Amino acid sequence: MAIRLGETAPDFTAETTEGTINFHDYIGDGWVVLFSHPADFTPVCTTELGMVAKLKDEFAKRNTKVIALSVDPLNEHNEWVKDINETQNTIVNYPLIADSDQKIAELYDMIHPGASGKATVRSVFVVGPDKKVKLTLTYPPSTGRNFQEILRVIDSLQLTANHSVATPADWKNGEDVVISPSITDEQIPEKFPKGHTRIKPYLRITPQPNL
Repeated sequence: MAIRLGETAPDFTAETTEGTINFHDYIGDGWVVLFSHPADFTPVCTTELGMVAKLKDEFAKRNTKVIALSVDPLNEHNEWVKDINETQNTIVNYPLIADSDQKIAELYDMIHPGASGKATVRSVFVVGPDKKVKLTLTYPPSTGRNFQEILRVIDSLQLTANHSVATPADWKNGEDVVISPSITDEQIPEKFPKGHTRIKPYLRITPQPNL
């Protein structure tokens, strides 16, 4: 059964390229991006894992860890990491889960019925400090993921978790946001002292409140 937004991310213990990890312990009091791959030594995923390594500092600024998963054994992961480091001019600096028995892939419903056992293991889960799933994405094998978009979503998730706002289409950190419909016009001056623009009764814009 597919994992839905707001559900607790299933816990697991797994062997990784950085030792044995318990997922909920790994999350700790921060955020985590768990992302999976069809198999080791695949071209698109090689570029993705390299990009995530280059962006690790950006994730860290957001109190976010990353962890990858593939349904191949640990020895193949370690060999693949060498290729990633070489071809992407980086150092893989986060753990890769070895899920050769596909238990975690099945736990997170990463393998779709009727497909190859590896072809559809290509998902993204963003999990918050409360261990709840905040975002799910599934990509086809032919399309590389946009990790700048995932960073943008994390910015939105963290902002909206702490302020009564939502982020509009194509929003980027630093831009104006939408005041939540649950906030009355009378509450706005106290909650949003930077001011606001009332476009429609349901569409009220304000500067990003945490800047």
